[in-house]
Amino acid sequence: MLTYASYLDKKTNLVQSRISIVAMNISVSIMAGLAIFQARSPFNIQSEGGPSLLFIVLPQLFDKMPFGTIFYVLFLFATVTSSVVMLEINVDNITNQDNSKRAKWSVILGILTFVFGIPSALSYGVMADVHIFGKTFFDAMDFLVSNFLMPFGALCLSLFTGYIFKKGSCNEGTPSR
Repeated sequence: MLTYASYLDKKTNLVQSRISIVAMNISVSIMAGLAIFQARSPFNIQSEGGPSLLFIVLPQLFDKMPFGTIFYVLFLFATVTSSVVMLEINVDNITNQDNSKRAKWSVILGILTFVFGIPSALSYGVMADVHIFGKTFFDAMDFLVSNFLMPFGALCLSLFTGYIFKKGSCNEGTPSR
């Protein structure tokens, strides 16, 4: 959302946009969850959720659906294109809006992201026997990010918002009525 927001027109009402985005995100998430958990019942596919739901249950579901391979490829394409947006913040910071360097840094950061993602992608396959503190690489990274990095980021954001962010700054991006 941060990436998309930086390209918004100055006349866009940020409060209204935020409310509609959150409402749509929650609605789609609930519908997807209901659809996935209901769809696995007829096929007797068991899963508690988490990574196994995405990497084990969904491929099995799509395999049993008519044209499931096409839908699964489209699903994976959507996940990859969504992750490309995450590179934009880093590329923008590194290049400082110098468009001549954007392509080079986009490729470099994309390759680095791909290379660092390989161990996670292989954690349920070739690297299933590689363990860090008793967890697969994917599970170790999930534990690290979920239990330490995200709470630390939330703490930093809270401290920034409470002590550094100026009181009237929220309304700067919102047009007056």
